Amino acid sequence: MWSPVHALAYSASPGTYVLAGSSDRSIRLYNPQPTSQPSSSSHLFSKKGINPPVIPQGRLIQTYSAHGYEVLSLSVSGDNARFASAGGDRAVFLWDVASAQTLRRFGGGGAHGHSARVNSVCFAGEDDSLLVSGGLDTSVRVWDVRSGAPKPVQVLAEAKDAVTTVTAHGPEIVAGSVDGRVRTYDVRVGRCVTDVVGPSVTSLCLTRDGKAMLVSALDSKLRLMDRETGGCLKTYADAGWRNQDLRVQSILGGKEQYALVGDEMTGAPSQDAEGRIRAWDVVTGEPKATIRVPWGPTGMELKKVVGKDGKEKERTNVISCLAWREGGFGDQFCASGTSGVVTVFGYS
Repeated sequence: MWSPVHALAYSASPGTYVLAGSSDRSIRLYNPQPTSQPSSSSHLFSKKGINPPVIPQGRLIQTYSAHGYEVLSLSVSGDNARFASAGGDRAVFLWDVASAQTLRRFGGGGAHGHSARVNSVCFAGEDDSLLVSGGLDTSVRVWDVRSGAPKPVQVLAEAKDAVTTVTAHGPEIVAGSVDGRVRTYDVRVGRCVTDVVGPSVTSLCLTRDGKAMLVSALDSKLRLMDRETGGCLKTYADAGWRNQDLRVQSILGGKEQYALVGDEMTGAPSQDAEGRIRAWDVVTGEPKATIRVPWGPTGMELKKVVGKDGKEKERTNVISCLAWREGGFGDQFCASGTSGVVTVFGYS
């Protein structure tokens, strides 16, 4: 996979497989378990970080092709039989994992669908009976997976700018927007609670109990926010880390001990165009590691990229998407971005 990757997701517990959605319009299913075991990475969150000298390659299991535009978001059902994808098509696709066929397509520019690209999608409801999507058209739409109706069952239109990220917890839908707000919808009572962050919100990650959420915003800060009060519990930042221009995902991992995020500040071509992941201790807010992400497998040639002006482009590896096995409680996580290579890290 050499096109930039925009979305990553592990299969549901025990998280055997990794899904990757990219700008080449495809979704790929990988088994990240290599044929030979790499050395232990139990020291992953040391102050110095790590840069593994040898990276074995995982195995491509299946490729899913139906999108006409880049894939921007993925979500896997709890039974691992289905997954959802969304992107530039203005539509949400529901897939059968085994047959690699689309089961349903929601929206796609029709009268009842999104009118612009869909930035985020997630399963919701009992038995994953609903899909929630948020898009550039400022709306959040809720789709009934079991119904054949072309209309969404609900349209939430409170956002004043693009909806960048959606997630669900029980009867609640949580959406982040470029307008600098995080909105929580309780579908049981039809209530919307708005938390003001300020700068554009690009990523949300709820704690397992749903009481707090990690929020990424375009001011080079992560915030752990109390969902009941809307207060900021902890802020994570570092002079050597920047996120001001791009949608860079953040996640909680290591049984919610760590807050991780990609970095717009990347290594130069002379440093093999490495990418970087930053990690903080969730409780203390102290930086725990700068994790270096190589451009690709050992021995992979970095081909020159020439722009329209005839000059060689500077190659950078911006890590824009992350996923942690078993919702942040497993023993590995993966990362990808502009290089188009998915790198898996072990943790124990």
